[in-house]
Amino acid sequence: GKKTEPSSKSSGGSWEFSKSDRTSALAVSPEGLVCQAREFKEWHGCRATKGVHSSGKYYYEAKISDEGLCRVGWSTIQASLDLGTDKFAFGFGGTGKKSNNKQFDNYGEAFGKNDVIGCMIDLDSGRISFSKNGADFGTAFTIPQQLHRSSFFPSVCLKNAELTFNFGSKPMKYLPKGYSALTEADPSKIQINEKNTTARTAKKVYNAPQAIIIEPSRELAEQTYQQILKFKKYLEEPKIKEVLVIGGVNIKEQMSVIQCGIDIVVGTPGRLEDLINGGYLTLSQCRFFVLDEADGLLKQGYKNFINKLHGQIPKFTADGKRMQMIVCSATLHDFEVKKMANELMHFPTWVDLKGEDSVPETVHHVVVKVDPQRDNYWEKLLGKIPTDGVHYEDNIGPGKRSAESLSEAVKVMKVDFAVRAIKKHNIDRAIIFCRTKVDCDNLEKYFKNLGRGLGKDNPYSCVCLHGDRKPQERKSNYESFKQGHVKFLICTDVAARGIDVGGLPFMLNITLPDDKANYVHRIGRVGRADKMGLAISFVSSVPEKVWFHGEWCPSRGRSCRNTNLTDRGGCCIWYNEPQYLADIEDHLNITIDQVNPELEIPKNEFDGKVTYGQKRVNTGSTYKDHVSQMAPAVAELSKLESRAQLSFLKRHYRTAAK
Repeated sequence: GKKTEPSSKSSGGSWEFSKSDRTSALAVSPEGLVCQAREFKEWHGCRATKGVHSSGKYYYEAKISDEGLCRVGWSTIQASLDLGTDKFAFGFGGTGKKSNNKQFDNYGEAFGKNDVIGCMIDLDSGRISFSKNGADFGTAFTIPQQLHRSSFFPSVCLKNAELTFNFGSKPMKYLPKGYSALTEADPSKIQINEKNTTARTAKKVYNAPQAIIIEPSRELAEQTYQQILKFKKYLEEPKIKEVLVIGGVNIKEQMSVIQCGIDIVVGTPGRLEDLINGGYLTLSQCRFFVLDEADGLLKQGYKNFINKLHGQIPKFTADGKRMQMIVCSATLHDFEVKKMANELMHFPTWVDLKGEDSVPETVHHVVVKVDPQRDNYWEKLLGKIPTDGVHYEDNIGPGKRSAESLSEAVKVMKVDFAVRAIKKHNIDRAIIFCRTKVDCDNLEKYFKNLGRGLGKDNPYSCVCLHGDRKPQERKSNYESFKQGHVKFLICTDVAARGIDVGGLPFMLNITLPDDKANYVHRIGRVGRADKMGLAISFVSSVPEKVWFHGEWCPSRGRSCRNTNLTDRGGCCIWYNEPQYLADIEDHLNITIDQVNPELEIPKNEFDGKVTYGQKRVNTGSTYKDHVSQMAPAVAELSKLESRAQLSFLKRHYRTAAK
């Protein structure tokens, strides 16, 4: 067939696919010439804004622009959008079958990505036919007599596929002899789709935000909220309205802010769920769905909550634009994060700013072996350093070398090693990670008794951050540390996830995490903004008996005294740190430097002069290589950010114009 030149001849606007006469999960591009559906299990269809009737021979083309299952063809206005499943629609599918009234018969041949399917309707003879890349397959259907007076609309049905259409606005590739492009149809033979409505920006609903940002902890939610306040100062129009919804704050105050109208909601899962279930917050106009520290949210058991919210958010707006889902994590390659992305996101763009769980070059991380079998000085520390009480019924003490005695020795030695590290490196600012809330409380108590004086005058001044502390205390403690009023922040993984304290020089691991991803999160607290950081982990050479409370524990750890192992109905396990260290090294594909109990830290020849908490004097060639490797990812991130901001501004100005 010959190519044709585009025509402007039309009636009732341009030929395109309708943004309203379609199923929920099918997206239509702004110009109406690209249709996409990313559902894997269900078919989704759409009909054009105009059709033809009475007489004439008409043609349009559909190019398969992405792999998937599809059917193209013609339908009347009465037809289902599941093309070819009723008597009012006639389709041709990629498997090489024609379909009408749920009858699927062999026809032509299969087609796939980059093929161009020609869709022909001859209203003079009442015949419908199709072609592939210009090869005509002959008559597929004879239009029933009772439909001869009907109007026929271009139609499509997709399952995880994308098609690009040409109705004649640009040259046809394979226009058959005797047929006209739809744009050439006589206006008197054109029927406007009565189900098509002009796309308008939805009327603003006061309690329907455009963006939802979910955080795994109150501290991180507050931190993100504060960043929004900083950025909004530079955006005078449109005015941004934001709200922070977290537990521990009067919910009525949050409801009052929401009732005044909001654009961005930052919150934790529990309070968000309360507001949504109560009808105080709706997701009907949400355009941006953001999960921060996504792996943390999943590990805390919020997968069903995330799926529920995702199901409530419209997947496209009235103007055909898709909802944008953004997932952030320091461990972006986590298996559960990838699994969720595959389930909820369609061909996501991955922006990796550091590589697969790599450690920044600005972080020195070392391990110190804690070996109670080689050094028995711990016998003098027993009873002086508080421990978790796991061995309160065991026969332990000086001169004993049972597994229980060595386990208790590890507990006191680690605290003593932390004190050594503080003295050796003159540490006056650090985050200290403990495995449990009890460990945090004990270390805080010991440090406060060890030092003298108040505030920064106490060389071991510290505050605690964990789930058993009241929200206001947690906020106050975090601010005290951030403002430099105390030197040490003692915390658990959950409480400290994502915390950002500028220029933090040191981090101490009293106990390694059992999740290798959490190791990356922990050491990521230091070495930020090109400033050097030192992370020291104290690793026991022998098994340590520790608390492990699960759903079987009636109090979930509160005042629990059941020191039996979990396989005997108790709440304790033997913690194997050497194995966890091996898992971390295998995960990072490195061997972490081990230092002696004197804590002499080796220096890399490329580091130059190192002052922890300050930038390196000499960055060396490896740093330059890292910058060049990250440049494309940073450029892509910049483009995505610009597009998101422009989309937000356009949407706001359209709303204001209404």
